[in-house]
Amino acid sequence: MDGKSTDIKEFLEFVYSFYKTMKEQRVQLVYEGEITHQITKAFTSLTETNMELDAESQSTQKKVFHVMVECLQNVGKHADCLECTDSRKDGRGTFILCKGNDEYTITTGNIVNKIKIPEMVEVLEKINSLDKEGLKQLYKQQIKEGRLSNKGGAGLGFIDIAKKTGNPLYYNFLSINEEFSFFVLTSVISRYND
Repeated sequence: MDGKSTDIKEFLEFVYSFYKTMKEQRVQLVYEGEITHQITKAFTSLTETNMELDAESQSTQKKVFHVMVECLQNVGKHADCLECTDSRKDGRGTFILCKGNDEYTITTGNIVNKIKIPEMVEVLEKINSLDKEGLKQLYKQQIKEGRLSNKGGAGLGFIDIAKKTGNPLYYNFLSINEEFSFFVLTSVISRYND
């Protein structure tokens, strides 16, 4: 076999391995690329169709849609770019929607400049330390006096996701190089706690 045939065979094996992993993890939607308003609309439409077929409760559907939109907007607005060109701008990332027996999980990943990490960790840890009432108060406080960046912000999206799900935000920063990390955020939405 020549080198090209070996490459194709390895790629096909990767595709099958990826398929098996997606089935095991019950991945319903996976995407990598630029996050735009059109992408958000397409994803919510696909998810709506699947959830209606599964006879998911209206309450769960609303929570999943709300969290999806917020997560996608966060990536679209705040993702940094490792090697930007005219055709590749910031606002790129990954999006994964999984359906478990008791919950949906929404995971996003995007590149962030390491300079931002300490402030992001501080905001995320504060959010995870608060109960429902504390989150409401923090949201109001951030609207009144939060440091809004030119892209929006002040952690309002993270607060909103935590309020809507009632669950902690799971996150990690994986180092890419000296300047950038890959930020992974997972939100869990219960299917049965309405």
